[in-house]
Amino acid sequence: MTTSRRKLLTGEIESRRNSLDHIPGAGRIPVIGMLDNIRSLYNVGSIFRTSDGALVQELYLSGYTPSPPRKEIDKTALGATKSVPWKHFPDPFSAIKSAREAGARICVLEQTTMSRPYDSVKAEDFPICLVVGNELDGVTAEVVAEADLAIEIPMYGTKHSLNAAVAFGIAVFELARIWRAPRGERPAPPPPRL
Repeated sequence: MTTSRRKLLTGEIESRRNSLDHIPGAGRIPVIGMLDNIRSLYNVGSIFRTSDGALVQELYLSGYTPSPPRKEIDKTALGATKSVPWKHFPDPFSAIKSAREAGARICVLEQTTMSRPYDSVKAEDFPICLVVGNELDGVTAEVVAEADLAIEIPMYGTKHSLNAAVAFGIAVFELARIWRAPRGERPAPPPPRL
């Protein structure tokens, strides 16, 4: 007898999700996401939602990156601004200082003369502060100079980069896989809702 595949119903999916009460004890990955001078409120909201899904430790919003509460952020974050800890810094260097004080290595998501593939990060490279830059200009040269490592996502078509929120999502889920793989970890499923 074969089992037929079916799409899960919304209630079934919700029963498998963490609740806001369960999030503080969830197994967050040692990644700080740093958004430097991101213009789009929708990109910021999307990065919040992705950060919730990957269980990142925290988000640092620096420079003119908009911060919650904003309806445009909330539209794409879908409540993730409540589940992802975040701080705003006036400039990227104060954010970098805070990340270093937390023990994180600064890792820019940028094409540099010394960047390596995004999937080549090792577990010993953690904790990491993953820096994503402005949608048009990317990570600034000054921030690149402060970085401990640089990773890039290969581009096979005619364009040289991805949308900032898309690139962050690809990189952060790969970092989550790398962090959890050697430990055989998977995020603990949330307790069933009654």
